[in-house]
Amino acid sequence: MKINKKVSIIGAGPGGLASAMLLSSKGFDVTVFEKQPYIGGRTSRITLGDYSFDMGPTFFMMPQLLEELFESVDRNLHDYVEVQEVDPLYTLKFEDGVSFSPTRKREEMVALLKQTFPGNEKGYERFMTREAEKFDSVMKLLQQPFSKLTDYLSLNMLTALPKINALDTVYGQLSTYFTDERLKWAFSFQTKYLGMSAWNCPGTFTILSYLEHGFGLFHPKGGLNQLCKAMADVTLENGGTIKTGTGVKKVMVKNGVAVGLHLENGEIVETDDVIINADFGHAATHLFEQKDLKKYRKEKIEKKKLSCSTFMLYLGIDAEVDLPHHMILFAKDYKKNVDEMTKEMVLSADPSIYVHNPSRIDPTLAPQGKSALMVLMPVPNLQADINWETEKETIKEAMLKRLEQEPGLHDIRNLIETERIITPLDWQNDIYVYKGATFSFAHSLDQMMYLRPHNQFEDVQHCFLVGGGTHPGSGLPTIFESAKISSDLLIKQYQHKERIQKTLNTEKGVKMV
Repeated sequence: MKINKKVSIIGAGPGGLASAMLLSSKGFDVTVFEKQPYIGGRTSRITLGDYSFDMGPTFFMMPQLLEELFESVDRNLHDYVEVQEVDPLYTLKFEDGVSFSPTRKREEMVALLKQTFPGNEKGYERFMTREAEKFDSVMKLLQQPFSKLTDYLSLNMLTALPKINALDTVYGQLSTYFTDERLKWAFSFQTKYLGMSAWNCPGTFTILSYLEHGFGLFHPKGGLNQLCKAMADVTLENGGTIKTGTGVKKVMVKNGVAVGLHLENGEIVETDDVIINADFGHAATHLFEQKDLKKYRKEKIEKKKLSCSTFMLYLGIDAEVDLPHHMILFAKDYKKNVDEMTKEMVLSADPSIYVHNPSRIDPTLAPQGKSALMVLMPVPNLQADINWETEKETIKEAMLKRLEQEPGLHDIRNLIETERIITPLDWQNDIYVYKGATFSFAHSLDQMMYLRPHNQFEDVQHCFLVGGGTHPGSGLPTIFESAKISSDLLIKQYQHKERIQKTLNTEKGVKMV
């Protein structure tokens, strides 16, 4: 069914580009408006001289979801992107000197656990079996919209409810599988992808570590930004338009319906539908006249629970660094570190640090003999009373000092050729992320499914949401699902109108006879 309607998409992040690709393939007149001079949003490319980095996500899971997305528009993902599996998954280093590099190869993993965490291998087997069942149930929920309360009564929901452990926490669930505290950390740090603490995050999200161990982690040649480029390329092939450096000032609303966009350059764009891929907190507080909103006015957004933020350090290193593709250096007291970041809202004296070294397996990211390192520290969002301009150099020094303890990095300061820092304040002011909360709204029970901003925006008709701020939530697989859900809802509104019109025409014909 070809639908000749005009769709304007605000933001060229992965959700916006996935929507553009899907809708342009159905005949919609699609235009994407991106404020930045580049595409990708938080999944964009940073170039510093001869070095290239991913701004945000550094691997992706479940490539089959993206393969299906491309197949639905008669394309093959692998014609656009060269994908490589990362194995081992990552290396985890603990303060007691233990280093753990898990793999998704089951037999090897069992042997590794027997050696490193003896007595926990049976818990791992139970984890993989039970979490597979949970994942199958949860996945169905992630692929359906939650637009009305009765969606909680769907067969998918009723089937999943006994298995999803929503009333427990991730840490609590992992304690039923593992006895070693370090192993619980190894299977729970993934809650950081949601910007949450494993001690507070709903037990449903143990599926995050299951996804890694069950399906693997993958690196596209050139970085995650190449996934966005691929979707942009397909959109253009389908006749869509992508305008970078073209910010939207306001969504124009008339009688509760989105009817156009007022661009920052003064241009007025009329449209039939609007899809918002901008960070939702930013969009609700900046892209609408507050009189046009009810449920999501500024004062209500300010009461929302937010994810943590991240302090990012991108380093061009004049040496081949002997580090794995992914590495996490755990704080000595990991729970204290997480509590300080998410509850006390202060900087930790003993933080955990994530190190990404993609040039180890991808020579396109740095000149020969050199390395492109991204170092990330989870930190409080801008609700914390922290002066980031004052603290920036102190945090950088602490991160470098920690890296210097690693073999082969003792001289890292003298090897830095180029660098860039992104603080929570930069996330807000330069990348337009509300309160610098890198992973959007927290995924607490009162902000999930029906209680999360709906894919079909409640406050304004003919307006749809995609990205981490809507259902199903943050993370690339779920963002792609949000694009599928929202695009499908947009299409169905016209299919519904067409059916009504056909019925009216039929009834009219009967009366005339």
